[in-house]
Amino acid sequence: MKILIVGAGGTLGQAVSDELGARHDIVRAGRSRGDVRVDLRDAASIAAMFRDVDDLDAIVCTAGKVPFKPLADLDDADYLDGLQDKLMGQVRLVQAGAPCLRDGGSITLITGILTEQPIVAGACASMVNGAVEAFVRAAAIELPRGIRINAVSPNVFEESMGSYGPFFRGFEPVPVKRAALAFSRSVEGRQTGQVYKVW
Repeated sequence: MKILIVGAGGTLGQAVSDELGARHDIVRAGRSRGDVRVDLRDAASIAAMFRDVDDLDAIVCTAGKVPFKPLADLDDADYLDGLQDKLMGQVRLVQAGAPCLRDGGSITLITGILTEQPIVAGACASMVNGAVEAFVRAAAIELPRGIRINAVSPNVFEESMGSYGPFFRGFEPVPVKRAALAFSRSVEGRQTGQVYKVW
């Protein structure tokens, strides 16, 4: 298969690239590095990427940022930042990318454990993850030509505890390689409208 991985340069993106790259042709996309450049906050950038990359069998997104701040400190700009990046960025990717997929292709998006297991300073992340998962379930019944869509919802990664550990006290982190397997399940399986939890 020919698979586009957006966010391939990150911790998760590299692990997913390694997992799927053992069997498939990978096109790596990122904001600052990769085979192609893309900014998920910019619809024109996404459209330009798909002019350069088409005839895909799968689109995978491992990118998306949200602010981590206490609820009392979050303002409209913070919420909009998370919505524009992790939510609308992935929605734009689906809207622009679906026509570039071959019949029976797939799209896999990224959410996270905070959808169901909230933490202090994680309100924006919980909100955005929940919205992405709702979008996946809804899009699954409308995508044409047998195109499938799923999401992967991982716990915090062992490899990220240096940065995110203070936010996730009491959580048992998972190795990023384990999360990468869920992307393989989505891409190489046949299910649609699913959220694969890696907790």
